[in-house]
Amino acid sequence: MKIKTEQITSSLLKENDIKLYVKRIDLIDKYISGNKWYKLKYNIESAINNSKKCVLTFGGAYSNHLLATAVIANKYKLKSIGLVRGEKKQNLNPILRLVQQYGMHIDYIPRSYYKMIDDKNIINDLKNIYGNFYLIPQGGTNNLGVIGAQEILTDLDNQNYICVPVATGGTISGIINSSNSEQKILGFKSLKGEGDLEENIKKYTNCNNWYLFDNYTFGGFAKYDIQLLNFIKNFDLKYSIKLDLIYTSKMMFGLFDLIKRGYFKRKSTILAIHTGGLQGNLGMNERFNLNLPV
Repeated sequence: MKIKTEQITSSLLKENDIKLYVKRIDLIDKYISGNKWYKLKYNIESAINNSKKCVLTFGGAYSNHLLATAVIANKYKLKSIGLVRGEKKQNLNPILRLVQQYGMHIDYIPRSYYKMIDDKNIINDLKNIYGNFYLIPQGGTNNLGVIGAQEILTDLDNQNYICVPVATGGTISGIINSSNSEQKILGFKSLKGEGDLEENIKKYTNCNNWYLFDNYTFGGFAKYDIQLLNFIKNFDLKYSIKLDLIYTSKMMFGLFDLIKRGYFKRKSTILAIHTGGLQGNLGMNERFNLNLPV
């Protein structure tokens, strides 16, 4: 599978003598896009190899992971169950409508209960309810998800810095593992106050060539302001690259801000991983009456 990498140019980059490239893993598939493809591929393979007929996973009401899981399960003729965080709404949002169109059965679990979804007793309770399923964790982050994410970075990606959005930590863990010791991996958090995120990453990697920025969350998951909305619009107009509101836009905003602040040395080369997630803009547009690119 050939992945497109494109260089983007601007006066800011030229002034700072920095080369910036974007790895377009968002173009892999319309719905199983970006990092989701890598994190799910070996989990689905394991489900099939273990003769499982159903996969079960978790996510929020606007979860790209739920949609990607529904689509890939449908592709391989597996049943799928999605447990959605929060209360059931009267009308389904665009993401959950798509999820159902691809055959996923949706149930809702209270937020207080959702916080304990990694507990073995909870998983056993779910097996009593739903039967013999293959469990895919939230965001697809487990050993197999990280192994898949290790394939995002290749030997051709020899830039000094690798930048990636971070939620559950699986994608950045894989990228850290496949990087070389001379590279610096920069993660941009999409969630505010994820206290266990660093420890979760350390479960999957022994390397220390990485750093997480938590000052570009815009207040938390799916939070935004007019500055971020304008950035997304202008980025699309200038570079013809669409960004999602939750992940890649915050990474790119943070990256350009760091360049302005002189964080990177002159002659630096940077690779930003476009992890996809544009389908999430559908839900944000409907919920907040926005006009995000899709």
